[in-house]
Amino acid sequence: MAEENGAAAQPQAQPQIKMQVLAQFIRDMSFENAVAQKGLNGGEVQPDIQVAVSLDARKRPQDHQFEVIQKFKVTSKNRTNGETLFLLEVDYGGVFHIEGVPDEQIHPFLMIECPRLLFPFVRRIISDVTRDGGFPPLNIDTVDYLALYRQELARRAQATAAAPQGQPN
Repeated sequence: MAEENGAAAQPQAQPQIKMQVLAQFIRDMSFENAVAQKGLNGGEVQPDIQVAVSLDARKRPQDHQFEVIQKFKVTSKNRTNGETLFLLEVDYGGVFHIEGVPDEQIHPFLMIECPRLLFPFVRRIISDVTRDGGFPPLNIDTVDYLALYRQELARRAQATAAAPQGQPN
């Protein structure tokens, strides 16, 4: 009979997560084509491409709004002589309206889910810029934002453990 009681039979309702992308934008971008500036020194070109990604998020003054910025630094060097072929830096951001995410989960949500939604757009920009710069289009691999978040947490924990007692980080 207790099962017939509506309160006992139904599980606690989970808060509904509501997320909306309000805007996407390039905050800053730089492309340096070293080949065009200096010319190639002959020989074979074997590009070695390095991609570095960093993230930043902040609360905006409006209720439930957050800004997330992805910073990509793409460096291409010639493997044979170490000369830089090109350098691309792009800061790509989004403004998000987020409701229903518990306070203790908002930071990982901002640093994992929001960049994941923005990634296809910044990937396309990187591809177009490298192609328009005279190189083959660079389609960077998908970024594992969860692993990136975990690495940052581990780095912070290590920095906290290494800090002398009584002194702030």
